[in-house]
Amino acid sequence: LSSIKIYSKEYGLFEKQLTLLEEAEGGFDQFTRSYKGYGVQRMPDNSLVFKEWAPAAEALFLTGDFNGWDNFSHPYSKKDFGKWELHIPPKEDKTPAVAHNSKLKVVVHTSAGERLYRISPWAKYVTRHEKSVIYDWVHWDPPQPYIHKHPRPQKPRSLRIYESHVGIASPEGKVASYSNFTHNVLPRIKDLGYNCIQLMAIMEHAYYASFGYQVTSFFAASSRYGTPEELKELIDVAHSLGIIVLLDVVHSHASKNTEDGLNSFDGSDSCFFHSGPRGEHSLWDSRLFNYSGWEVLRFLLSNLRWWMEEYRFDGFRFDGVTSMLYHHHGIGSGFSGDYTEYFGLHVDEDSLLYLMLANHILHTLYQDCITIAEDVSGMPTLCRPVQEGGLGFDYRLAMAIPDKWIQILKEFKDEDWNMGNIVYTMTNRRYGEKCIAYAESHDQALVGDKTLAFWLMDKDMYTNMSALIPMNSVIDRGIQLHKMIRLLTHGLGGEGYLNFMGESFWKTKMNSYHYARRQFNLIDLDHLRYRQLYAFDRDMNRTEDKYGWLATPPAYISAKHEGDKVIVFERANVIFIFNFHPTNSYSNYRVAVGPPGKYKIKLDSDEIQYGGHGRLDHNTEFFTEPMEFNNLPNSILVNKLYYLNLNEHVVLATN
Repeated sequence: LSSIKIYSKEYGLFEKQLTLLEEAEGGFDQFTRSYKGYGVQRMPDNSLVFKEWAPAAEALFLTGDFNGWDNFSHPYSKKDFGKWELHIPPKEDKTPAVAHNSKLKVVVHTSAGERLYRISPWAKYVTRHEKSVIYDWVHWDPPQPYIHKHPRPQKPRSLRIYESHVGIASPEGKVASYSNFTHNVLPRIKDLGYNCIQLMAIMEHAYYASFGYQVTSFFAASSRYGTPEELKELIDVAHSLGIIVLLDVVHSHASKNTEDGLNSFDGSDSCFFHSGPRGEHSLWDSRLFNYSGWEVLRFLLSNLRWWMEEYRFDGFRFDGVTSMLYHHHGIGSGFSGDYTEYFGLHVDEDSLLYLMLANHILHTLYQDCITIAEDVSGMPTLCRPVQEGGLGFDYRLAMAIPDKWIQILKEFKDEDWNMGNIVYTMTNRRYGEKCIAYAESHDQALVGDKTLAFWLMDKDMYTNMSALIPMNSVIDRGIQLHKMIRLLTHGLGGEGYLNFMGESFWKTKMNSYHYARRQFNLIDLDHLRYRQLYAFDRDMNRTEDKYGWLATPPAYISAKHEGDKVIVFERANVIFIFNFHPTNSYSNYRVAVGPPGKYKIKLDSDEIQYGGHGRLDHNTEFFTEPMEFNNLPNSILVNKLYYLNLNEHVVLATN
């Protein structure tokens, strides 16, 4: 009952906010198009209008290349509600007074007598000279803007996400480009069977090693990878391949930077943020938005609209949602699932209302828009529609799954793996709320941790991945478990699947160009076993594309046998069979089946092409018997289940 009361109250606040937007701004459609009024706008006659919100400022001026960096020649006029405007007529030749690629600054005079040089919060492009620490606001108004040629693909039935970072998407020890990603990486993603890209670190961030999570310019696509037009081309080409593109959006906090960030834009401690302790995130050392502020809502909601309209992204992965939901930001709080953890005064109503508004607006304006929440707390109704009193996300990240795999590999011997505990972690999700399952993401590959491959094979990856020599025990175990972990997660863990720039398997340290790169070149070498892991990833996705298990209800688990170390489950009329035992093989192993009929092997990780040993006959047909087993009406006998160093799992399907 408490949850119904809380959410009916939130829904009431949500409806009130929509009414206020209608009365004051003509509705959320107009309100979220504010990027067409703020910052700098070129009018039809080539005059320019500059508009900012700086409530604590005493005066505003515009300076830049166009006026010889004169600090006083172009003053803004003060308007109501802390807004400032400046009109600059075109030059005598009717061209804009501020040319494309000109550098600009807002000069803010404070009540304390300070003169501050700021970048517009609405800046569409900022760059940094290689010898400079501070970013420059660059007026981006190209004479020939990129025109999208391809429509957005339809929302996929099953979501298979390739989480990507443009800067590290190259074998070279440098920051890679949008164009490199478009021409060299997109074809690989398509070949691998992913139908969605989640692009990280696109919103401009001064500190590269933050992986994009300390945003300084919210409307600017990072210039370190190239121009805005090149990002538009990347997304357009992805759409031509049938791949949707999600933006990793960071609205949970902002960089503390002042000269090239939002912090203290008007000289005050607040402006876009809460003042005092509420405006500071103690762990992230960053600023926290005041989601109850009208102009803050304008800024953030228009920011979402900007990325959807200007760049044609297809949706968002919202970063740091747990931090937004609670006044304690999840710091020092373990979430057991008790409902008192999700309802009460520690819940931040302003943040909840913002997320409800964002999801309602996005899904109303863009029918196929996808939103994913990064929430570790398990907040109920996070992924239920707003009209039901939920927050309106389509999916949440199943963040416990990668943590479980790392814990198992760190703490347990193979013979001590607990099948029931693994299955519980894979299936422990709220009914009716979709999850994105993943074995690892950037979180595991960063901050000093290691990828799954490194936990499994470590230094042997440098010396023993050649297919020209026999596999040693470390590589054999590592390759087989790597495939098993990914397929079990794919088949059992959620209603979508995510992989982080997967097939190079290396550590990522963003402060090192040597480690912050993806060695796709290793996959192209026939004699290295990385190619085998790539092939399995590809065929795993293609098998899902055929049978669609991610788009079906959760699996029916018929076996999680601790002694045999065997897991069997059925989903989308596909039977998944895993043998995790380090030493035991099984003959004529009985497996429970729902629908009667004939089954054949459709994916076998023991195949030679996947780094297996080729011990199963794919011409074998498995006929069901009307023999009840493990609470299912039928069963089959699987002739061979080899132990994990020989054959670890098969996928059987009826067609």
